Amino acid sequence: DMRSRQEVMRLMGGGGGLTMAVFVIRKEGDGLQEPPEDIGIVIEGIELLHHLTSVASACALLLGLIYALNLAYPKPLRFTFEVLQKIIMQLDQHKMSPKVHNLHSKLQSLQ
Repeated sequence: DMRSRQEVMRLMGGGGGLTMAVFVIRKEGDGLQEPPEDIGIVIEGIELLHHLTSVASACALLLGLIYALNLAYPKPLRFTFEVLQKIIMQLDQHKMSPKVHNLHSKLQSLQ
């Protein structure tokens, strides 16, 4: 609904350092089993995509948008995004930060 969408935009512009997000809007009182009203992506206060089919596809699309628009990962989440890109999605694996490379090596040793 409109109020939920306005709340997402308020959080994005509220100076909390949140520059990009995947959002999920649910009807008040709905449980997690109920399908959400909307799933979308906001970057720098602009709703770029909405009515996406799943949070997983929204995350993949967010990574694609970051790459296509040549955006930097948000500093507090840079390693999380790097793990998603380089380990989970296996993109650009030859350029890993030392921290992510260490995690990758540990995960490989478990196989």
